[in-house]
Amino acid sequence: MSEHGVSFEVLDQIAWITLDQPGSKVNTLGRAVVEELDRVLAALEKRNDLVGLVLTSGKQGHFVAGADLRELGSPTISPEQVKALVDLGLSIPGRLEKLPCPTVAAIEGACVGGGLEFVLGCDYRMLSLHPKTELGAPEVKIGLIPGWGGTQRLSRVIGPSLAAEMTCSGDSIKAARAREIGLAVDLVPGERLRSEAEALVRWAHKDEGWKEVRRLKQQPVGLTDEQHAFTFAAARAQLQAKNRANLPAPIAALEAIEKGCNLPLDDGLRIESERFIPLVGSPISRNLISVFFATQRLQKDTGVSNPAVRPLDIGRVGVLGAGLMGSGIAGAHVRKGIPATMLDSVPEAVDKGVAAIAKVCQGAVDAGRMKPADMLAALARLSATLRLEALGDADLVVEAIIENEASKVEMYRRLGELLKPEAILASNTSTISISRMGKAVGRPDRFAGMHFFNPVDRMPLVEVIRGDQTSDETVVTLVALAKRIGKTPVVVKDCPGFLVNRILFPYLNESLVLLEEGASPRAIDQAALAFGMPMGPVTLNDVVGLDTSLYAGKVIHDAFPDRSRSSELLAELVKRGRLGQKSGAGFYRYEKGPKGTDDPAFAQILARYQKQTRTFTPEELQDRLFLPMLTEASRVLDEGIVREPGDVDMGLILGVGFPPHRGGILRWADSVGLNQIVEKLEKYSPLGKRFEPTDAMRRLAKSGKGFYSGQS
Repeated sequence: MSEHGVSFEVLDQIAWITLDQPGSKVNTLGRAVVEELDRVLAALEKRNDLVGLVLTSGKQGHFVAGADLRELGSPTISPEQVKALVDLGLSIPGRLEKLPCPTVAAIEGACVGGGLEFVLGCDYRMLSLHPKTELGAPEVKIGLIPGWGGTQRLSRVIGPSLAAEMTCSGDSIKAARAREIGLAVDLVPGERLRSEAEALVRWAHKDEGWKEVRRLKQQPVGLTDEQHAFTFAAARAQLQAKNRANLPAPIAALEAIEKGCNLPLDDGLRIESERFIPLVGSPISRNLISVFFATQRLQKDTGVSNPAVRPLDIGRVGVLGAGLMGSGIAGAHVRKGIPATMLDSVPEAVDKGVAAIAKVCQGAVDAGRMKPADMLAALARLSATLRLEALGDADLVVEAIIENEASKVEMYRRLGELLKPEAILASNTSTISISRMGKAVGRPDRFAGMHFFNPVDRMPLVEVIRGDQTSDETVVTLVALAKRIGKTPVVVKDCPGFLVNRILFPYLNESLVLLEEGASPRAIDQAALAFGMPMGPVTLNDVVGLDTSLYAGKVIHDAFPDRSRSSELLAELVKRGRLGQKSGAGFYRYEKGPKGTDDPAFAQILARYQKQTRTFTPEELQDRLFLPMLTEASRVLDEGIVREPGDVDMGLILGVGFPPHRGGILRWADSVGLNQIVEKLEKYSPLGKRFEPTDAMRRLAKSGKGFYSGQS
């Protein structure tokens, strides 16, 4: 084994190359690893005594990931360095295709990115039935495209249409699907992977069909003009529907396939490189790579600075409330193997909550993400009750009842007499002070916030809110539990709105101010969508519920009255029963599904509150929506509500869908430049303190630094 994890041996005339990066759970393709692999293959090219070659991994449940993202995400990487990295990476599949013997990739676990590009250079791919085995080209998710031949070889192996689907979406496919579309020749149990790969390579050596496989891979795909036009018109239409922000990487991937598939392979590879090289080191790619590393950091973070603090073992969870959030929280636990007891005082609510959990499970079965047997097992772990005493054996109880402090505190008092001394109590509140409620709990050190986002089964974020007296052990336990159920936790100190809602409120509030200043709902929403948000703030208000927005907004307004504006328009709509989607009308009307239509009745109401009607430019609307978010995010960081800038950015990306390609609100500001941001804010300063740069922003701008100065 070399120091970089590339081992080579010949057993009975078969060459075995095994990748097993020392000191790492996964194999990544950094420059040193690729150079070592290149040297091994160069030596094999000169041998004529081999029956075949098998490429495999020494990591159980993992084959090979892509290139080292720290290299590709470096802001100092030059075009010349990128070109050298491309040439080096292209050398590996190229050498595999020139070996004087058949080649097989024996794959167990994830084989993605550069790993997939390398095995596309092999004549055959044999896959293990290991549940983690999957193949994918996720480069567009970090703002890149396959740059080591992936767009061209994939087109020739599975066809341009499927290749475009894989590369433009970045989604991986499971082993069964890979065999179905011709990306793999067979699936075998993991314990037989080596023997079956050896058998395949010996058969191929006698059959010599591998030579035809290679010949076809070097040739154009051979689409007729009509086939070519239809294939890429359809692919472009699908891409436009999904790529609302017009991100460059998916477009570049499609162009590489479109322009290269009907050319000889070498010409196609040149086209791929032309599309790949300008993307490396681009702001979008650097932002997306930063999000990738921030996600990894959160997955490793325990939530506290003391590494000696260990989480308690949570064997059973209780959930107070069987409504939308309560049933979602209970369902999240039982689907991940944790027994849960869901309680509500209303029998109909319990029945409805159980049905909601079953519906989510059935949806997962229908989508192929869960097996029917797993669904039955999950539902068997669920208990439903009307009796508070049934929660007495829970290690953790998550309260998800009505957002009323008095009701919550009374429930905590009753629970305190029933829970085990070591049990933890957590509230799913989105607005009420954890520290204040903690004072009413007999054991404030074992009380915290565990704020899930709606819909629980789809939203990945959990805010773990620590009150003034919450213990490190409680925080670590909730963080570990959130990870067990597949969520990404961010630890937040108690404050009005916590992290996400505190920063989201200025966005929602400013949309109401803009409406009253004469902007149209559609123009406001369209500006936010063009920025990259999943929905505009006007629509988001309707989705959340205008009564909820009014209540949550009052909490934030009362806490920070100097930088928020009360909306008489919002109060009027709630008074009229126009609560958004749930009532069929809010800012828009909802008659046929969740998509809102313009409503003349709302226009009449709006006219009474508008000072004027005027046209705002998209840039002005975006400034008005996002700059107040930024100043509030800076305050959150200054106040130590979270521990670092990445917590702010990941909270917004995971909690409200802030566009990942912008890296989060703080990294977006760094990309624009804080000097320019401060200049913009000063232009809007007559509108109030919400547009006033913080002292930290002015200091960073003056020194030419950003929120992430000193970080990658």
